[in-house]
Amino acid sequence: MLRRREVSPLELIDAAEGRIGAVDPLVNALPTRCFERARAHAQRIMASGAPRNTEAGYLYGLPIVVKDLSAVEGVRWTEGSRVYAHRVAARSDIVVETLEANGAIVIAKSNTPEFGAGGNTVNEVFGATLNPWDTRLTSGGSSGGSAVALATGESWLATGTDMAGSIRYPSAFCSVVGLRPSPGRVAHGPRNLCFSTFSVDGPMARNVADVALMLDAMVGAHPEDPLSLARPAIPYSSAVADALREPRKGLRVAWSPDLGVAPLDPEVRRICSEAVRSFERAGATLAEDCPDMREANTAFYVLRNM
Repeated sequence: MLRRREVSPLELIDAAEGRIGAVDPLVNALPTRCFERARAHAQRIMASGAPRNTEAGYLYGLPIVVKDLSAVEGVRWTEGSRVYAHRVAARSDIVVETLEANGAIVIAKSNTPEFGAGGNTVNEVFGATLNPWDTRLTSGGSSGGSAVALATGESWLATGTDMAGSIRYPSAFCSVVGLRPSPGRVAHGPRNLCFSTFSVDGPMARNVADVALMLDAMVGAHPEDPLSLARPAIPYSSAVADALREPRKGLRVAWSPDLGVAPLDPEVRRICSEAVRSFERAGATLAEDCPDMREANTAFYVLRNM
């Protein structure tokens, strides 16, 4: 609808602002909002129109939210810490610059634990983000604010960061979709540990197709990120659309409910076991198997503390 100009970015910002005003007091997902900045950006997009030969991933003025670990120029940037409670970013993170260049409009910053450290979303600046399905429970973390904003309809797309599950945990806890991309796929920074492959930025949305669209808007090489990769030859959104239209015969899929190392709730095991059968219905051969992961936790902690 944005592409066909049946709805304007300004109308979507108004819709999101109304939804956030109604819902966020109950869940505390988006404590920092930047609607006036968003409207100014929308006016520029509407005045200039979409660039010619638009690549996959151009968002035509779609509002998004950005996790508060990433800087957005001119917007409060706390990283969930009282140390930075009043800091305002002088420059946007590369991932935000890329998204805005691809037609995204940032309307808010999503809550995170201090410096993204933890499988929860609570800090001393903004407090706790609550699970939208049961506010007595945690949203997971550390990208919990983004996951809750998506689940409650406050935003269409969101960014997350992931070192040890920080996109994947809250996506699972809140019943949305999140992807940790391979290191270098999404350029980010500038930052001190520019050659580290641990923490990556990734897309979050309410379904797989929207995650693919978001990832297309995030990818690409950048001269300030030495690990960053060029855009893939086939857009992710095209790959998803092709898979839905014509399932690949002969595909072999391995899955493991617990990787052989983790306790698992019986209900989660049952739901995942049923869901993974969709690969078989699409013509794939399914096997329950995984590499030997018994030393994975030890290896991770050693690498993380080097």
